[in-house]
Amino acid sequence: MNQEIKFYSTTDEYGEFSNFAPYPIKIKSKVWPSSEHYFQAMKFDNAADQNEIRKAKTPMEAARKGRDRKRKLKRSWESIKDNVMREAVLQKFMQHDYLKALLLGTGSAKLIESTENDSYWGDGGDGSGKNKLGLILMEVREKLKS
Repeated sequence: MNQEIKFYSTTDEYGEFSNFAPYPIKIKSKVWPSSEHYFQAMKFDNAADQNEIRKAKTPMEAARKGRDRKRKLKRSWESIKDNVMREAVLQKFMQHDYLKALLLGTGSAKLIESTENDSYWGDGGDGSGKNKLGLILMEVREKLKS
């Protein structure tokens, strides 16, 4: 029987899988306080915007700044956002042994970001969403097995 593991809030079981979980990642010689900080900052070409988001005190603040449409989005954002997320998630689980063990410990379970707030990265709350974050986590799990 294939097990499902649902996650969303950082305080829930498997909350570490959330991009809001406070695990810093180092990418291209910069340290980002969370994968959410990195993901949101990469929406912009402007280094000042990226830096401001990197310095946000919380992942929620980084998300708010990243969703601010007064900033000019990269033209290519829609076509690259999955790969940006893939890189952030891969680095997070490669750079933290505890997280790597936690992810590998899920075996072959289906990982689902369960939230009504997001039908792209999550399942839309009713399973109708794309669950892209869950799919990327499962991809990263396969990579880390080798």
